[in-house]
Amino acid sequence: MTLFISLFSCSKSVEDNCFINPKDKINNEYKEERPYSVAQILKHKPEYLEIVSLAKYRDFKKDSTESRQFFRSEEMGKAHKEEFKIFKEKFHDEFEFSSRQEVGSTTYALGSNRLGYWLLKIQDNKPSAYFLGLSFSHYYINKIQEQPIVKDGFLQLEGSLVKFIEVGGLPVYHDYSAIEDGKLFKINLKDVCRDSDNDGYNDIFEKSFGLNENNKDTDGDGVDDFNDLNPMFKSEKNKFVQLYEMLLPQYSGIENFKNLHYSFEVFSSDCDYFHQIDPSIRVLFLPEDKEKQSYYTRVTDVVNHGVSKLKRDHKAPDYYYIETWGSSYSTEYSAAFKDGKWILTNIGSIVI
Repeated sequence: MTLFISLFSCSKSVEDNCFINPKDKINNEYKEERPYSVAQILKHKPEYLEIVSLAKYRDFKKDSTESRQFFRSEEMGKAHKEEFKIFKEKFHDEFEFSSRQEVGSTTYALGSNRLGYWLLKIQDNKPSAYFLGLSFSHYYINKIQEQPIVKDGFLQLEGSLVKFIEVGGLPVYHDYSAIEDGKLFKINLKDVCRDSDNDGYNDIFEKSFGLNENNKDTDGDGVDDFNDLNPMFKSEKNKFVQLYEMLLPQYSGIENFKNLHYSFEVFSSDCDYFHQIDPSIRVLFLPEDKEKQSYYTRVTDVVNHGVSKLKRDHKAPDYYYIETWGSSYSTEYSAAFKDGKWILTNIGSIVI
């Protein structure tokens, strides 16, 4: 009993998680992460990954240069579109596709999206996607694979160990730089495809993003993770939950995110109200404390948008302040709750 009380007393309240305390020190200064060395990357590589050094290989510079030229060619672009037509039909626009391969009645390809690299499979007209858990920050997979990507029960992908570098100019942007070329990344297909709870997401994905790989309904709301737009937390009805729902990113041209099983908006937030949203887009949440995140999300930039904690207006109890941001903008709102509805007023925006 004493242990329970001790643990409970250390947990943060909804007030702590969702409202800004004026006494808190807020540090929004951006800190450039130091690139990992080869030794550090190898130390933290996933247990299921084998890295083989190749004597003959396609280096990073050649692959990145030629692949850019390939996609700038109208003729090559049309050929690529035709080659991956079936994948686009089955996966919509959720991935960029490369390296198609036929193995019997199964068709494979490599996919990538904002979350990372995936192995895509179409078998008996049924599509499946398997997350690889290889961070863009550490691993570059060649766009042009000169050997089959599936062989002898293994996924094998040629590429390089890389780091991100800052490229000068206006605006400043980041790009890859190879720190060691000539690598073959090998993963047993059994490890790639393992889905312990049979929910449609492989174990590597669920472990990387905080879902329960042994329970197909992580939040226990009666909807399996694969079909739950908010698979991590049960949705609740609350005026503050409603406010967070109003501030989610909006996407034009997409009518139903329920059909996009591999496209998530990832947020870093501990706010219970934010967690309890009933969204129209697919969402995942990371702890604000990076030490509580998986290694994958600590080193991989998967967060593209954010919504802040709430700030009270102590002179007007029904008024609050809240901020949203993305890669090239930030917007601050005043929010007033009147007659059961929120009234949002834009009080300041920055666009880069």
